[in-house]
Amino acid sequence: MTIALDVQHLAKSYGKKQAVKDVSFQIQEGEIFGLMGMNGAGKTTILRMLATLLKPDSGDALIDGNSIVKHPEKVRACISYLPDEAGAYKTMTGKNYLAFIAGLYFKDQQEQKNCITLGEEICGLGDALGQKINTYSRGMTRKLVLARTVMIKPKLAILDEPTSGLDVLNSLDIRKTIRKCAETYGTAFLLSSHHMLEVSTTANRCAIMKDGMFLAEGSPQELLVKYQAESLEEAFEKAVKSS
Repeated sequence: MTIALDVQHLAKSYGKKQAVKDVSFQIQEGEIFGLMGMNGAGKTTILRMLATLLKPDSGDALIDGNSIVKHPEKVRACISYLPDEAGAYKTMTGKNYLAFIAGLYFKDQQEQKNCITLGEEICGLGDALGQKINTYSRGMTRKLVLARTVMIKPKLAILDEPTSGLDVLNSLDIRKTIRKCAETYGTAFLLSSHHMLEVSTTANRCAIMKDGMFLAEGSPQELLVKYQAESLEEAFEKAVKSS
């Protein structure tokens, strides 16, 4: 399979605090990789470096063969990034918002039209796309911004806490959408989450983080076996307490 993301010894410090320490991992095309860790574990710092919002102190990462250090402009052309508190322009309708995003990425009118159609399909908001975004619930807004993140068919979609603050049904919808996009379009996903259930039911592989380092990496099932645990929560607890 094709490697979409190759992270090579990434490190980042804020003053004297080392937020990320020599992290390396890979994600294949169409694979979903989850980062699990408590607040301050270094998850968001990794995501921001890969999104070229932060420059690493050392190490590098190749996204579709492009270096985040040497060629950040090429990286930005093949990724999409959804921050934890991402919003949308509230005075726009949902449809106009998708059209605006499509126009940023594609010059050709037909490509824009195809992108918008895909965004409408992915978000599943139907007639609500004709309404202004300031009338949307949090769940509807999250579905819209997830759609704009993946409708451009990036090589890598970076999602920070994609279901944060959502109820059970909306969370399930978001997870199903992520899995479908990975399978259908071959998009690689890197997501961070506090919710172990989300990772165990969505990700193909995952990593447990603490103090900027990977404590363990593998499929959810492999981590259950490694830590002789009945749930990913229990595996996470054992990994963190034994480190």
